[in-house]
Amino acid sequence: MIEYTDNILEINPDELNGFFVNWQNPPSSFKHYEILKNSDIVIFAVDSETKKVVGFINALTDKVLYAYIPLLEVLPDYLGKGIGKELMKLMTNKLKKFYAIDLCCDEDLEDFYRSFGFQKVSGMVKRNYQNQNGEY
Repeated sequence: MIEYTDNILEINPDELNGFFVNWQNPPSSFKHYEILKNSDIVIFAVDSETKKVVGFINALTDKVLYAYIPLLEVLPDYLGKGIGKELMKLMTNKLKKFYAIDLCCDEDLEDFYRSFGFQKVSGMVKRNYQNQNGEY
């Protein structure tokens, strides 16, 4: 059974292993914890049997109009079980007061996000992959 929590105090960095699949320069579990700790909103999916974090989503906001969802990830062994959908449902509910909720995704995920009311727009991004692990 999967349980959901938004209390980061229930999580420790050692429980954040196996994420950032296919990243060429992933952050350590400690840096991952820092990312989530510094987010305005974070929600975790935890396997109640193993007590392992199996998914997460985070958001950054200006606390007035705009919110951005930078990360949503579910561990590979837990894909296809509705965890990502539940994390998105919980997050979009928490962000419903905001005028704009933005995110960037790969093309193969567009239909997933479209099912939550997101629409494709044109945008620009810059990525410094050498800084991807959070170590500057």
